[in-house]
Amino acid sequence: MSVPASQSPARTSHRRRRTRLAAGAVLLTLATTACSSLGRTSVGTITYSIGPETSVMLTSPKVRGCHKLPPSGTTDLYNNTLVDMVMYRTPDCTGKDTTYIGSRLANNVAPKAAPWRSYSFVH
Repeated sequence: MSVPASQSPARTSHRRRRTRLAAGAVLLTLATTACSSLGRTSVGTITYSIGPETSVMLTSPKVRGCHKLPPSGTTDLYNNTLVDMVMYRTPDCTGKDTTYIGSRLANNVAPKAAPWRSYSFVH
C-alpha cells in the first residue's frame, strides 16, 4: 500500500486525535452551559418551625424567586446556606417590614410581632 507523503499514517492519526479533542472540548462546553442554566440553589439547609412541635428543614432551595411559608408563618429560622436571605411578613415577598438574615445565622421574631410568611435570597 502506498501512501502519499503528505498523508502518512502518523500524520493522519495526529490529525484525528486533534479533531477528537476539539470535538470533546465543544461537547464539554455545551454540557456545562446546559447544566448551569438549570437554576442555582442556595447550597445548604433552612430550618424553621411551624407551631410548637413541628420543624421543617429545606435542603438547597432555589436562589431565584419568592418562597412562601405555610399560612401560619414562622417565628424562628436558621439559615444554614451559603446565601443571605430576606424574610417578609407578607406571603408575596413585598412590604417594608423585612428582616435580613445572613448566611449561617439564625433569627427569632419578637414576642408580639407578626410571623414571617415568605422569604427570598439575596443574589
